Amino acid sequence: MKRLWPWGRLLGGLGILGALLWWHSTDAFVAAYHSIDPESVVLALAIGLVTTVLSAARWWLVARRLGLHLPMAGAVTDYYRSQFLNAVLPAGVLGDVHRAVSHGQRSGDVVRGVRAVFLERIAGQGVAIVAGVAALFAYPALLSAMAPALIPVGIALVLLLVLARWKHPALVSTFTDLRAAARAWPGIVGLSVVALGGHVALFVVAARLVGATAPLLTLLPLLLLALLAMVLPLNVGGWGPREAVLALAFGAAGLGSAQGLTVSVVYGVLSFVACLPGAATLLLKHREDVPERLDKAPQRVPALAGAGQ
Repeated sequence: MKRLWPWGRLLGGLGILGALLWWHSTDAFVAAYHSIDPESVVLALAIGLVTTVLSAARWWLVARRLGLHLPMAGAVTDYYRSQFLNAVLPAGVLGDVHRAVSHGQRSGDVVRGVRAVFLERIAGQGVAIVAGVAALFAYPALLSAMAPALIPVGIALVLLLVLARWKHPALVSTFTDLRAAARAWPGIVGLSVVALGGHVALFVVAARLVGATAPLLTLLPLLLLALLAMVLPLNVGGWGPREAVLALAFGAAGLGSAQGLTVSVVYGVLSFVACLPGAATLLLKHREDVPERLDKAPQRVPALAGAGQ
């Protein structure tokens, strides 16, 4: 089942994109690429720098609470690399897995390194979920239109609650680390909220590029819903649910589903541009993976490593 899940994610994302192409042909995608200019590329890189540093700081804070050594400069470099790998590799999470395992090996505790990344990602996604749900309830008209897309989110939350009651040793240790990381919740939540603001800002840039003139207060809940959709584990490098949800949301708001799809495509391209510095980190000379704690040797990758997303 574990071997089939990555293929299920990939096929699910491709299926959604195929349906959107059938529905809107390629016009929205062509219009999106024509909308991007050099100024938007520079802005995407600047916003990407801010959100990456904030996300890396969140990871650094969680790792420190779990007793792991993680230099801030290394956290930023590794985070850039993981974002780029997530964007170019089909599973969408392999960059995070690489970041978790490589840091765990350097720290001498692979299991805890994996948990640090898992908890850091859960924190970021949790803030996006809360913001997206709040947007839905603030605009009830969107709730009925988006209900089918929210079913997988509800299923994931139910599974999380079931796992919380399962007394498996690995889960017990994970929840123990969760309680340790939770002591730094003000900083973790604050960093997550500001990073989320950066992603929303990039969405606003994308919306204005394609000519969406709706007021910011009208666009904001729609963009938060798109970020909520990106939490769904059915995508190809982030593509798929985001485009479908934003097309539905723009249509429900009377702005036109084609415009919503175009905004999402522009955002996807700008997001890829924002993580391009991660490609540069792959070209740098690789350091020898010397454990940062010399009293511990590198461990084998645990089975939990592939289940962190």
